[in-house]
Amino acid sequence: MDKKKALVLINKTSGTGKGGNDTLAIATKLAESGYEPVIYPIVPGTDLSSEYIINDYRDEFLNGKASMLLCSGGDGTLNHVMNAIMQLDKKPVLSYIPSGSTNDFAKGLGIPSDRAKAIEVAVCGTPFSYDVGKMNGNYFNYVAAFGAFSKVSYATDQELKNVLGYAAYIISAIAELPQNIGYSCRMRIEADDLVEDGDFIFGAVSNSASVAGMSLFADENIKQDDGQMELLLIRAPKNLTDINGIVTALATKEPDNPYITYRQVKKARFISEEETEWTLDGEYGGAYKETDIQVINKAITIMTKSSL
Repeated sequence: MDKKKALVLINKTSGTGKGGNDTLAIATKLAESGYEPVIYPIVPGTDLSSEYIINDYRDEFLNGKASMLLCSGGDGTLNHVMNAIMQLDKKPVLSYIPSGSTNDFAKGLGIPSDRAKAIEVAVCGTPFSYDVGKMNGNYFNYVAAFGAFSKVSYATDQELKNVLGYAAYIISAIAELPQNIGYSCRMRIEADDLVEDGDFIFGAVSNSASVAGMSLFADENIKQDDGQMELLLIRAPKNLTDINGIVTALATKEPDNPYITYRQVKKARFISEEETEWTLDGEYGGAYKETDIQVINKAITIMTKSSL
């Protein structure tokens, strides 16, 4: 009897650099569970990128010869893998072993940070279908953001992240604090029944309680399969008192602040006077004057703990 293939993609350079340490353990667990593991290293920018490899297996996913796609890497790696899956006619079950510096998305899904436990969940967990965001033709797992500090996750030096982990983001954020306080973007935002015009220092559409390891404003008990994501907008403060009020509101997660808008949305449109840079899942997402975001309900199925 032919075994179904499990395509395994490993990015050993992501995050803490531990992605390749347990390749044999992954292969063993898959083989013991009745899969034929097919393992590739991810080398971005080459024919061994996740996009190229996954596309090569398009027919095998379609005819059922391959049924699982397991990736080991950080949030950025998972973003590339998920985007490639979204192009397939038949989507395999996704398994994820986090090895990044913060692993925001994995934490939200309850995927263990302990790698041995994560391997167990990846192969023997419970399938869970989660919502995916789509922004101007590109997809994101947990956040699309613009403005102050949105560059921190993708602009922080990889070696610094490897050594310091979450602390690296804090250091980078503090270093950019003066220019971030002075940043603002004039924008019109249309989201479901909401319309807002003004100068904003930050905006995000998120399906996670934290971004770059830092809690934003989302309830930690948010649902990732309800067809909605959390919209957070922060208007530009006019003085130090306003800044203190914003910081306090974010720290206490109290939305009653004239500078903060927070609500669940199914879609959102952002129109700015100048091109605005965005980050998608901690990666550079492009610069646009008009940005359309929509939530695609239960677009990807991933292996998680049975408690979800």
